[in-house]
Amino acid sequence: MSRSLAWGYEPGGGGDWGTGRALGVPAPPQVPPGARAPAVPAARATSPARRPGAPGLPVASGSGLRRFPQALIVGVKKGGTRALLEFLRLHPDVRALGSEPHFFDRCYDRGLAWYRSLMPRTLDGQITMEKTPSYFVTQEAPRRIHSMSPDTKLIVVVRNPVTRAISDYAQTLSKTPGLPSFRALAFRHGLGPVDTAWSAIRIGLYAQHLENWLRYFPLSHFLFVSGERLVSDPAGEVGRVQDFLGLKRVVTDKHFYFNATKGFPCLKKAQGSSRPRCLGKSKGRPHPRVPQAVVQRLQDFYRPFNRKFYQMTSQDFGWD
Repeated sequence: MSRSLAWGYEPGGGGDWGTGRALGVPAPPQVPPGARAPAVPAARATSPARRPGAPGLPVASGSGLRRFPQALIVGVKKGGTRALLEFLRLHPDVRALGSEPHFFDRCYDRGLAWYRSLMPRTLDGQITMEKTPSYFVTQEAPRRIHSMSPDTKLIVVVRNPVTRAISDYAQTLSKTPGLPSFRALAFRHGLGPVDTAWSAIRIGLYAQHLENWLRYFPLSHFLFVSGERLVSDPAGEVGRVQDFLGLKRVVTDKHFYFNATKGFPCLKKAQGSSRPRCLGKSKGRPHPRVPQAVVQRLQDFYRPFNRKFYQMTSQDFGWD
């Protein structure tokens, strides 16, 4: 760890951090030659106590500390990561970054001090989290996260890779109306073998991605959440996550109701609101019609990868 991280020092930024001084230490006054220097008040402590198990040294503040995340939702895209994060934010001991920082895949060169500066302030006993689903499929992400803290807890929300790919395509199609058909993208030249170079297909090779992560983290550091059960039984899946994080089961079935129109669970009382709330307008977006023959080919393609993933995780997700 660099000296700047170890001693709460960071050039640039706002407040005391913008002066290039250790936090809370005032600059010495300029004293004319022969004059007596005025008394300087005692500086605030520059190294607050670190909460056991929290990676890195936190940055001091009057309303908590900015800490590196102790837990990350690392995947997968269109698996249900946003829903899980919003559900967890109902817990008083979870503080999560609302946006996806993409630090370990796109912004790593900005440094750990920058990453930590993004985090919400937490009190002792609270958990800092963030979610960036693309981490799971980024080759360098596990090594970089392990370098930050080998104790990081990793949550992966997975979903049937065929329906996940179709959902991924639907999202892209909503932003790019002239996109070729799903079939044309899923198979080479529209008729050949499955095209694993297409990200919508490649993301669903969960076993291959997990092998990369297991080079750096033991399986005990992972929790695999079923995207399907997150819809059908949100309280049950969120309960598993709370257990994994060492939290009391505060978020329960009393927090959810099922919205039949959207086909998704909604929050009876969202964080910071007295009114019920469903997730964004894109949740429950209609999927384009994909021929059953295309779906069947993809199910056959993914089957061996799914079974290997079941073996690796000791969980049968029921996709086959």
